[in-house]
Amino acid sequence: MDFISGEVLYINKPLEWTSFTLVRKLRNKLCRKLGVKKLKVGHAGTLDPLATGVMIVCTGKKTKLIETFQYQTKEYIATIRLGETTPSFDLETEVDASFETEHITKGLVEETLKQFVGRIEQIPPAYSACKVEGKRAYELAREGQEVDLKPKILVIDEIELLEYQMPTIKIRVVCSKGTYIRALARDIGLALNSGGHLTALERTRIGEVTLDQCIDGKLIEEFVDAIIVD
Repeated sequence: MDFISGEVLYINKPLEWTSFTLVRKLRNKLCRKLGVKKLKVGHAGTLDPLATGVMIVCTGKKTKLIETFQYQTKEYIATIRLGETTPSFDLETEVDASFETEHITKGLVEETLKQFVGRIEQIPPAYSACKVEGKRAYELAREGQEVDLKPKILVIDEIELLEYQMPTIKIRVVCSKGTYIRALARDIGLALNSGGHLTALERTRIGEVTLDQCIDGKLIEEFVDAIIVD
């Protein structure tokens, strides 16, 4: 493999790693393996620390392909707890409000999910990497500052209810670049006249790249040690 000319790797990001952590670990290991001080390494789409799943990582000259990968359709499996909200819309922050769920039925959930298929507007989470006056929104949110983000247009191709075990539901989402599944959990909760936040998230596909094609992120060092470098 020639990582300087460029390689494209498919990696399953471990839970609690940031996307930057994964890239940094890979870059450091490759630099030691290749005996170089610098190497271009980048990823095609951030995953939150509390999410796992497919990340496409490019090295060397193939980092030019990153934008192409970023625009490919993505698929997620999301677990949502209804009846409760958190400021981050996931488990990064504590529950800040509780709501009724007795009125929510499986049929109501299935009908409500249909509202989110197609072109929709979505306000990104305050705890996101969106930039506000030159700073990341999550930096401001963690400092306790108010964050005002504008809605964005995105496309959701499919939503499927996989499991209904109140107060928890599990859904499959196929969507465009820029979709925040945490924000979708918030919006589904609101549409059900309740609340909602993510308790688990896995990206199962980017374009044609699926989880079964991915290297376990925890085994990056072993992977690099085992490869033959051109």
